[in-house]
Amino acid sequence: MSDKVTMQSLYDGQVVRLTLNAPKANVLDAEMMAELHAFLVDLRKKEETKLLQLTGAGDHFSFGASVQEHVRDRAPGMLRQFHGLFHALIELAVPTAALVSGQCLGGGMELALMCNFLFLDRSAKLGQPEINLGVFAPPASLILPLKIGQQKADEVLLTGRTFTAEEAEAMGLVTGLFPDRDALLSGVDEWLMKNILPKSAAALRFAVRAARHRFNELLSAKLGDVEALYVDHLMATHDANEGIASFLERRKPVWKNC
Repeated sequence: MSDKVTMQSLYDGQVVRLTLNAPKANVLDAEMMAELHAFLVDLRKKEETKLLQLTGAGDHFSFGASVQEHVRDRAPGMLRQFHGLFHALIELAVPTAALVSGQCLGGGMELALMCNFLFLDRSAKLGQPEINLGVFAPPASLILPLKIGQQKADEVLLTGRTFTAEEAEAMGLVTGLFPDRDALLSGVDEWLMKNILPKSAAALRFAVRAARHRFNELLSAKLGDVEALYVDHLMATHDANEGIASFLERRKPVWKNC
């Protein structure tokens, strides 16, 4: 392994922190996703785990999935691997919390959205900018309407704009908002000592399954459908390929609207 993901065991293993460890961007490339998936599978054996934390090394959570891996011949494998993380989190059934500073974009935001709890500091900037590249965000297309309603989800997904931590809080996405990274870490520690550590790990796993029954059912049933929409239809268009190419070539896209 290349240590693109690092693991810390906290509170005698009751809390596990996985850190995306490729600053500054913490891009979710194939190597990082493979390491993250391996950790998630291994965590199934750790019955004492009461909370899984996801965070990013350095100033940012993640700029998202590797754009180089979005090109047409690599997109099917990339999406299968990325979406495998969501299925692994469903199967793990452990409470999850994202601790976010700085940029949290694209696939990075989707990973954070998958968590039960979202903690931000005021440096956080979130967004699903895929539409600006001529593509869309499959997991977020399913998760956001469930979490914030269709109207706000449409705004996030169809404009691609970046929004602030305060806006995320107003949308109802945020469990806790803190002034800076140090306050975020100490505040989450205080929160989990009060709300998570006193509870049974077994009970928490069953409660996650119960509380997320409809959420997981929809994601499990429909993520393959939106993945097929992306791979089989979207990537057959000129504009999806032009959007990715123009980003990699650092130029403005030339849309043909087809």
